[in-house]
Amino acid sequence: MTRRLAGLIAGLAMAFTAHAASAQQAAGDWLGTLTVSPTLVFHLAVHLAKTAQGAYSGAVDSLDRGAFDVPLADVVSSGGALSFTVPSLKASYAGKWDPAAGAWDGMWTQTQGTWPLKLSPGVAAPLPTVAGLDGDWDGALTVSLGIKLRLAFHIATGPHGTLGTLNSIDQQTTVRISGVAKDGPHVKLAMALIGATFDGALDPSGQTITGQWSQGGMNLPLTLSRRAAGQADALLKRPQTPVKPYPYAEEEVTFDDAASHVRLAGTLTLPEGAGPFPAVVLVAGSGPNTRNEPILNHEIFLVLADHLTRHGIAVLRYDKRGTGTSTGDYAKATTQDFANDADAAAAWLRTRKDIDPAKVGLIGHSEGGLIVPMVAVADPKVDFIVMMAGPGVNGAQVLTEQGRLVFKAAGMSDAQVAEYSGLREKMIAIVQAQKDPVVAAAKMRALLVADPALKNTSPAVIEAQINAINNDWFRFFFNYDPAITLRQVRCPVLAMIGSKDLQVPPDQNLPALRAALAHNPDAEVEELPSLNHLFQTAKTGAIGEYGELEETMAPAALDLMTSWILKHVGG
Repeated sequence: MTRRLAGLIAGLAMAFTAHAASAQQAAGDWLGTLTVSPTLVFHLAVHLAKTAQGAYSGAVDSLDRGAFDVPLADVVSSGGALSFTVPSLKASYAGKWDPAAGAWDGMWTQTQGTWPLKLSPGVAAPLPTVAGLDGDWDGALTVSLGIKLRLAFHIATGPHGTLGTLNSIDQQTTVRISGVAKDGPHVKLAMALIGATFDGALDPSGQTITGQWSQGGMNLPLTLSRRAAGQADALLKRPQTPVKPYPYAEEEVTFDDAASHVRLAGTLTLPEGAGPFPAVVLVAGSGPNTRNEPILNHEIFLVLADHLTRHGIAVLRYDKRGTGTSTGDYAKATTQDFANDADAAAAWLRTRKDIDPAKVGLIGHSEGGLIVPMVAVADPKVDFIVMMAGPGVNGAQVLTEQGRLVFKAAGMSDAQVAEYSGLREKMIAIVQAQKDPVVAAAKMRALLVADPALKNTSPAVIEAQINAINNDWFRFFFNYDPAITLRQVRCPVLAMIGSKDLQVPPDQNLPALRAALAHNPDAEVEELPSLNHLFQTAKTGAIGEYGELEETMAPAALDLMTSWILKHVGG
């Protein structure tokens, strides 16, 4: 098939052929624009060919992402209709011929939703060819709170022009470089899928690009160095991550939080043997966590589930609502909604014949540690709970003290810590007191704009800071007092916090936990020496260490939880 046409007008993002295809002429080149949202637009090029036997084959190019020749399957064109699937994208298209428009008018469906897509005859203009940048480039981006993200840019020139990929090593994610440009020493790389750009200057030797990373209204310095030929990307060492085959059964499952009309997807691991087994539900911390609670390539819940299952305890871990393959709206959910989901998970486990319904408990990490007492109070069938870094005071107090400690660990001076902590405290107070998000946003905006320390901060960054906490989740978190719930818990409780936890500080939360659980004769509150918020053996506890440490979870924490649970279920 024709993939490039000579004589296209330079500078146009797309060019169109002059002929109008008929309903019987599906073979050819087609262009369409997929508008997922006002800020997320994809330009697609579909190439269809008809074999001598009358069957169709084809491929699709995602021009903005720099992805070419993605194979199509199940291509059918008959009776004025066209349909195909894109297996690697889990996508499909179905449309009908519109004679007036001379185009296929249909719908593109992917896991995230369905959107209209009109395919008109045409061929995309070729991407530019850029000389002098081919190769591998390494750099490290220092983001907030001292976290460093190692980046590897891979650029190559081929038949489609100069293309590339960006590998975020510490996040274990790869995105396409959607645009590569060079004008003299000035270099610009665009990553449309994540809304990021890198602008820099290539030094005379051609070995270094010094510039700025821009994303979400933030600008951060970044220097890229050309890697020697033949060297691979840096590898993250995560020795505790289990490798298949596992010595136990693993099952993909779904269950419903019927009251919320949410279907949750997860993984159930079952020990060797016939059962019925004692079981736990793992409840993740804040953020859009999927079932393994991944943080900087640490698969925290995968490691925990593996350890527990090898010791005879069945484990259910699941994608939070609106994440992974679970349904629901994550953005609108509060901690109470996530508690309802965890309760549904425990109830579902009790329906299985291979699970002992009288020995089902919950383990919650961070926000999950806030959730599991809520579930235990609401559901007297919960046999036990484990709070991993669950707070004992309200979220406003936790976040205020967390900010002070994290800012200090990130290298701020005492004066800076006092200034930023004070500002954060005022913002929290506004969200606590003001239920109307519009009014709260206006008050926080006035506060931030008037602060001399933020005079050079872009409006986009200020709005991002406001939006980060001006929502129902934070409003609930700031005002919810866990001590009231903890005083009502009657089942056995293990509460544990690392001595170097800067996010749920032990000095603030352990005394509150002990006081709130004093009524419970089977409550154990432990401070684990030298462990951070992820229960890694830490040097300082700073958030920036999380990705640098190879350990995902300290054996002392794993063994404590396992032995405590086995003691309470008779194992």
